[in-house]
Amino acid sequence: MFILILMYQKPLSEVEKFLAEHKTYLDKYYSTKNFIASGRQNPRVGGVILCKAESKEEILSIIKEDPFFVNDIAKYEIIEFEPTKYLAEFKGVLSL
Repeated sequence: MFILILMYQKPLSEVEKFLAEHKTYLDKYYSTKNFIASGRQNPRVGGVILCKAESKEEILSIIKEDPFFVNDIAKYEIIEFEPTKYLAEFKGVLSL
């Protein structure tokens, strides 16, 4: 499991220009079940994506498709973790 933290590198006016493309990118990885949850940080300085993947290399490959990454709108921080305690309802989401 990975937590992807995006930090905007450009003003929100630039972020907005690529937001529709970014949402299409998110939809792609929700459909593959790699992305579990995502949203804006508050205050709006970036975003967070909860993601499952086999490896950090797979995550890096996925990130390279994000229009925010491609256009230097956001930098990514990748945090890998192993859930050891969680709601029973979450168990099905954890498996790849």
